[in-house]
Amino acid sequence: MNPLRTLADLVYPRTCADCGRPARGVGDGALCADCQMRVRVVQLPFCSICGDPVAGEVPGKYVCAWCRKNGPAFSWARSAVRYAGPVRPCIRNLKYHAGFWALPEIARWLEALWPTCPEGAGGADAIVPVPLHLTRRWERTYNQASLVAGVLSKIAGIPVRRGWLWRVRKTGTQTHLTAAQRARNVQGVFAVPFKRFVAGRKIILVDDVMTTGATLNECAKALRKAGAADVMAITVARG
Repeated sequence: MNPLRTLADLVYPRTCADCGRPARGVGDGALCADCQMRVRVVQLPFCSICGDPVAGEVPGKYVCAWCRKNGPAFSWARSAVRYAGPVRPCIRNLKYHAGFWALPEIARWLEALWPTCPEGAGGADAIVPVPLHLTRRWERTYNQASLVAGVLSKIAGIPVRRGWLWRVRKTGTQTHLTAAQRARNVQGVFAVPFKRFVAGRKIILVDDVMTTGATLNECAKALRKAGAADVMAITVARG
């Protein structure tokens, strides 16, 4: 155990982001030991392309109906944990309330995910976070996807390229939209300003949460159009 962390816990006791009980004695995490045990890891069976979990037993390789119908622009997407229970307050606080204290917890989830990612992940040339629109970036002062990308970069040893993808149109929240509405909401939102950097590169897109995959798919379309050789996607959580 880190003696500095122990001392800090004595002076400034940490509370669990979910249940509010003391979180000391669990490293530098944002959750107490009990809540850590309630985190739901994304496990098989899930779609071999988009990574969407499915209930029950599925023999062999499984591709969901959405991927069969739409053929997403990314070659595969994977998420570390389900966006439920103790995971929700960690990500929501990081996203909306500068809850940087959640990053060590997120790092552990990504460390467990990374070795299980499909072939090609380790050979990627760059990690590209899903960008915020400039005005929202100013309002929030940071981009949570960029922070997550930095965490994954340390784990994977792959550089982050934050200027390779831009959000050129501001969109409203997608929280209460249907899958079809989400897809329409992000059409034409992303662009690659310097195609020479992207052309021929293998890229891992990174975001905090994947719900329908509409945002990641539009990002991947823009990167593919700019000449990316391959686009993969990793998120912390799956909605």
